Amino acid sequence: MKKLLFAIIMLAFPLMAGAQLRYGYFSHEAVLKTMSDYVLAQRAIDELRQKYDDEMKRSEREFNAKYEDFLEVQGSLVPSILRKRQAELQDMMEKNVAFRQEAQRLLQQSEADVMAPVLMKLSMAVTKVGQERGYAFIINTDGDTCPYINPNMGEDVTTYIIQALETK
Repeated sequence: MKKLLFAIIMLAFPLMAGAQLRYGYFSHEAVLKTMSDYVLAQRAIDELRQKYDDEMKRSEREFNAKYEDFLEVQGSLVPSILRKRQAELQDMMEKNVAFRQEAQRLLQQSEADVMAPVLMKLSMAVTKVGQERGYAFIINTDGDTCPYINPNMGEDVTTYIIQALETK
């Protein structure tokens, strides 16, 4: 991302020598958090995460109960039954680990699916503001990608983007 930004700026310098380019800048994260769609998406993701967490806790409690039962009787079990119970516990633990990994993957996929329209809406608002205000480009200042921006040469477009989002 930093390399791309550097390349864009380096390509823009020769153009800037002949004419003053206008550009905008904003914090993607700050604008995103003002969107009602974002709040709803986060709520849906949190609810799904809670459901997975509840199921993982239930599985963990079930495993712990079975393990405690095993510990209480293991000394009195014959070797073949002992191995069978150990195998059951091992299988149960592996299934719990597999479920946890699958839940994490599904949560990430759900988050991407839920956030896609929100991010598209934000992207369209940024494009609209850029076109309406005649900017050569708009820079996302998140992640310290632009440690310094001269306010005399660029303009903070956060307010314009938020307004564009509200008019849709």
